[in-house]
Amino acid sequence: MELRSDDFNDGERLPVRFAAGRPDGSGRAVFSDNVNPHLAWSDVPDGTRSFVLICHDPDVPSRGDDVNQPKREVPADLPRVDFFHWTMVDLPGTLREIARGEFSDGFMPRGKPGPATLHGARHGLNDFTGWFATDPTLGGHYFGYDGPFPPFNDAIEHRYVFTLYALSVRKLAVEGNFTGPQARAAMSPHVIGEAAITATYTLNPRLL
Repeated sequence: MELRSDDFNDGERLPVRFAAGRPDGSGRAVFSDNVNPHLAWSDVPDGTRSFVLICHDPDVPSRGDDVNQPKREVPADLPRVDFFHWTMVDLPGTLREIARGEFSDGFMPRGKPGPATLHGARHGLNDFTGWFATDPTLGGHYFGYDGPFPPFNDAIEHRYVFTLYALSVRKLAVEGNFTGPQARAAMSPHVIGEAAITATYTLNPRLL
């Protein structure tokens, strides 16, 4: 399989309109356009009945002590963990493209609705659900795509890995408000092909 985008090349920085956060000009960050990028794929394996799409950031700080603290930086050598920005299952096996802005065009406080979405697919919860859980104005269930919003003081540029999985089943055995790790576990026996494309993004003025 091959996965590509008209909006960025593999390994390049993601344009700001596809992020959830953008620099505010003072060294910090504000919400951005949060548009999902275009994705298209080809060379699909025979027997593909559905697709799963996952976008995750493997570079999230494992501790929040220094996150978004002015005059401090999150150390580059801090252990990192996964943060899921988009999990979508049950995309039909005949589909070959997702349009720019088809699933997200703006940041929605408290999250977009789900899990049902276009093409008969289902969205999982992304990890902004947990990130904003204690915020009285932003707390909610965040389904679907919400793009990059890394700490504005992180010493490293984050990677955003878009991975498309071809499955031999039409419907994935996850129910309710499922998450990225739950989808990964459920699809494992059914994956017959995969392809990925990676973008980078930072809000740290020193790295821009």
